[in-house]
Amino acid sequence: MGRAMVECLQAAGYDLIVLGNRDRTGVDEAVARGGVEAPTGKALTEQSDIVMICVGTSEQVESRIYGEDSILAGIKPGQVVIDFGTSLPESTQKIGADLAAQGATYLDAPLGRTPAHAKEGKLNIMCSGDKGTYDRVKPVLDVLGENVFHLGALGNGHTIKLINNFFGMTTAVAMSEAFAAADAAGIDRQALYEVMSAGPLRSGMMDFIRNYAVNGQNDLGFAIGNAAKDVGYYGQMLSDMGLQSRMSGCAANALSAAVDNGDGDRMVAEMVDWMGKNLKAKA
Repeated sequence: MGRAMVECLQAAGYDLIVLGNRDRTGVDEAVARGGVEAPTGKALTEQSDIVMICVGTSEQVESRIYGEDSILAGIKPGQVVIDFGTSLPESTQKIGADLAAQGATYLDAPLGRTPAHAKEGKLNIMCSGDKGTYDRVKPVLDVLGENVFHLGALGNGHTIKLINNFFGMTTAVAMSEAFAAADAAGIDRQALYEVMSAGPLRSGMMDFIRNYAVNGQNDLGFAIGNAAKDVGYYGQMLSDMGLQSRMSGCAANALSAAVDNGDGDRMVAEMVDWMGKNLKAKA
């Protein structure tokens, strides 16, 4: 996703300084288009007006924020740091306070849609944090996003994204099991879908799972490993609020079991296959 966002911003004429997270591919592409590679987060921050982070977990975000050669080590008063990932709100609040102590501002802006949308500047961006700062950076967000929302106080974006992903992934896992149960009962998958989709259960997520289950068509570009992380983060978020999720445990258990089985890089719709192999009762 970050690689596609960099390409979009460069196509719009922005000068970018880049730093890789897991591999060099995106960095090399950005440099070939005229970008500059920074050796550390500190160096990148010292040379940038807006620092953008797009990594997979809160742990990875914090590893870039804190440390000797980190973003925090290079921060300047008035600077803006944006986290585009799906992170834990408690971590977001901590980082925001630490940046504010240095005169900088933190925004959380998790994303909806796919890397293909990012390349075209058609993401959904759920931004929250200081409204004045949001207004300052919105022209840049508008380059990246077709639908850009300001959702209030810092952390609201990550909170809403986790609620959204909990609901979506729970639906996906439930529909995957529904197809696996139909298989076991000898019921045609399309017949099941036609009955279920004729009523209020019909949703885009149901259709994503149906398209794979019936046609082998993978329309939902979201990995099982990412889904497991996000549903787990949702449960952690509620725990941090002194609450207990009553609904997320089943989806989290199934997704985590698929990850443990080596299927973390497969797409969420392929949970249909995993369910087909794992509904059998233990002897």
